[in-house]
Amino acid sequence: MDILIQVLTTAIAPSTAAFALAAIGLNFHFGLTGLLNMGHAGFMLLGMYGFAISLREGWPIWLAVLVGLAAAALFALLLGWPTLKLRGDYLAIVTIAAAEMVRFLGRSQSLAELTGASTGIRGSDFKAPFEELSPFADSMVEIGPFAMHGTRSSSWWLTLVTWGLVGVFALVFWRLSKSPWGRVLKGIREDEDAVRSLGKNVYSYKMQALVIGGVIGALAGMLWAIGNSVQPDAMGRPTTFWIWTLLLLGGAATVFGPVLGAILFWSGLTLIKALASAFIPSDVLAPTSLEPFSLVLVGVALMFLVVFRPQGVLGNKKELAFNG
Repeated sequence: MDILIQVLTTAIAPSTAAFALAAIGLNFHFGLTGLLNMGHAGFMLLGMYGFAISLREGWPIWLAVLVGLAAAALFALLLGWPTLKLRGDYLAIVTIAAAEMVRFLGRSQSLAELTGASTGIRGSDFKAPFEELSPFADSMVEIGPFAMHGTRSSSWWLTLVTWGLVGVFALVFWRLSKSPWGRVLKGIREDEDAVRSLGKNVYSYKMQALVIGGVIGALAGMLWAIGNSVQPDAMGRPTTFWIWTLLLLGGAATVFGPVLGAILFWSGLTLIKALASAFIPSDVLAPTSLEPFSLVLVGVALMFLVVFRPQGVLGNKKELAFNG
């Protein structure tokens, strides 16, 4: 029963919802448009910095959110301007490099007073305005078998906000993907030249998708930071690869694929760690090896998924036609 509670707690955790939201943003890039954005963590990190620094300086929370979103939008424009006229591989190279530039810039000692350098920004420096909005008690609150704090860090308040935003942006993705705008993006994904021959401005549509997905990624970064802190190395290359994993696991270009992928990935990882800890003696598998062991097993499962169901759990093979 304890293992089941651990798995279910992970499934509804704010961090799981934040990654689901980030995967929805990537779904606009890759699922709809076929853009190979390999630096999605950079959008998340910029959103975190813009949000946290603004709140730390005493700005209202709504303005802090706008600053984080604006930083991500500007980042998308700067990335897209030289690369979106090229084919997808170039975008992949540029985005992964740009995301690393953002991370190393955040770690720079020359900006330590602003970003905190490698130690980042402590949660206590910026979380208070969000926590003050909580309708829950400032104490532990039990709902059924689940117990979380009412307001602080990974709280019921943050859980409600994160999953609410996941629902909102899943609905936004569904509506836009069914709209004429979304159908143009799918056409670009499948045959960019054919869409261009119809008189559509392919570059403009790609830029719109890149900005929208990046802004959603920045919002996901803000939510993740509220539950943790702002730490640049937490948003490195592995974070982007995890988001890609969630998207492909659930199914690219589907409405609920990113959400299901996030729940399955993090819950599966928690389940494997709990089972390994319970049934494998510590002299066979050291506690410090549980995380790598769990990731290996999850990786093997994903390999089988790619072989036998490459479209993901909810995906459709018809959605796998991507323009190279």
